[in-house]
Amino acid sequence: MATYTTEITSDKLISDNPIHQRLFKAYIVAKDYVSGNLLEIGCGEGRGVHALGPLVNHYHGLDKIGEILDRLKDKYPEFTFEQAIIPPLAGLKDNSFDTVVSFQVIEHIDDDKQYLEEIYRVLKPGGMALISTPNIRFSLSRNPWHIREYTPTQLQNLCQSIFDKVETKGIGGNAKVWDYYEANKVSVNKITRWDIFNLQYRLPAGLLKVPYEVLNRINRNKLHKHQGAAVEQLHHEDYLYVDNPEEALDLYYILHKK
Repeated sequence: MATYTTEITSDKLISDNPIHQRLFKAYIVAKDYVSGNLLEIGCGEGRGVHALGPLVNHYHGLDKIGEILDRLKDKYPEFTFEQAIIPPLAGLKDNSFDTVVSFQVIEHIDDDKQYLEEIYRVLKPGGMALISTPNIRFSLSRNPWHIREYTPTQLQNLCQSIFDKVETKGIGGNAKVWDYYEANKVSVNKITRWDIFNLQYRLPAGLLKVPYEVLNRINRNKLHKHQGAAVEQLHHEDYLYVDNPEEALDLYYILHKK
């Protein structure tokens, strides 16, 4: 049985539901964009192949966790799954995919510029890539699993240095989403107020992963206990695809190759 961290959000844990629905929204939006041969970088447990696989000619998923990929290979034998540590996208040919999706990945990548350059390389002329990542403006604490997080302008500038056209969008939410966010903010602040020496930003990330995981899981369970239906009943339709990334929980950028 899988052990779910708070970073690998599960659709099987009710306390994870608000985050799961937020992440799933990226795929709902992508349905209007994907076509042809699709590459997903960071396919995880298969949100992408489930939502997007039926809409394309072929789906090719990359992830670093072999155990997850083995399960996906058994479940979806008609598609391709490959274990990879990226960048680079070793073994993938230039100009070979019509669409690339990579959601909640770039914040984990050491060389983010090479990651984007590799996406550009494997896209066919006229192809597009869809990427998402947390908007640092709404991050409530340091996430030690992330190499960095971006402001909307920072990510836009990086993408524009590589791609021919960049559309800057985002994933926001309705009142129910923002009510949950505010409740989460109050709860997180009750924990981080004890960090009087600001150690979350001063210590190496490796030392913070275990306490972050423990406290984050406690916090999600506490929110579920006190919020009840507000946690359980959030749905991807409550998360909104917005034009202004400054107002978005997640940045959602559409990257074009001429």
